[in-house]
Amino acid sequence: MSEKLQKVLARTGLGSRRELETWISAGRVSVNGKVATLGDRVEPEDMIRVDGHIVRTQDADDMVRRVILYHKPPGEVCSRNDPEGRPTVFDNLPRLKGTRWVQVGRLDINTSGLLLFTTDGELAHRLMHPSNGFVREYAVRVHGELTQEKRDAMLAGVMLEDGMSRFQSIGDAGGTEEGANRWYKVSLVGGKYREVRRLFASQELEVARLIRIRFGDLTLPPQLRQGRWMDLDPEEVDRLAQKVDLKGKQYTGLYGRARLRTQRAGDKPPRTKRRSPYRR
Repeated sequence: MSEKLQKVLARTGLGSRRELETWISAGRVSVNGKVATLGDRVEPEDMIRVDGHIVRTQDADDMVRRVILYHKPPGEVCSRNDPEGRPTVFDNLPRLKGTRWVQVGRLDINTSGLLLFTTDGELAHRLMHPSNGFVREYAVRVHGELTQEKRDAMLAGVMLEDGMSRFQSIGDAGGTEEGANRWYKVSLVGGKYREVRRLFASQELEVARLIRIRFGDLTLPPQLRQGRWMDLDPEEVDRLAQKVDLKGKQYTGLYGRARLRTQRAGDKPPRTKRRSPYRR
């Protein structure tokens, strides 16, 4: 069965459907040697190129949808390759065959905590889309006194350079009584660049440490150490996909289980005396 070109490309993780539509309109995509146009549909056997490079595509039913949680340490950049040679969040991820990891959102270099990666580009872009309203929760250590007036301002909304932003909640999480070096838990919808830091900076407060501890219903497991990752169970992956209106995949029976084993063929769990819930 044929599918829309931008839908097939989105599964590869090259970009969102809207972004890929602009690529098609700009003439960057060709199908079987002919420049593609919006509205084109493709078959599994068609050869697709982007900027002259062949794109490997997969049928939706053949693709193994996998999601992992990664505990990002500070100092890693959210990029596949860094011109400055700094470590990246992709360095510690498991190797894949025939597909690649797509990052769900970003954290700045000084922020640690929960990052999601998936083999399904369409799932990644739907999880990041603001319309789906996934709440991000952070633990934040702040220098300075967070008065009730400043708290109310950030809950009501602050106009930043790229639009209005606000916290959904701000909760105390311990620290000194004088207000310096206090920890808070904050939550917000969306993921603007350095949004948490800029909201506090708007109230003349400095963020000393920032850790993402939740994305939607997924929380950072306490046993997951920095630089380590762990798989979501297939049932959890299906529930996550259904929340963004994607059809769940059934990896049951010998065939389905074999596909998952093949996908994870390059994974090497750490050697421990007891079974570990995470892998490296």
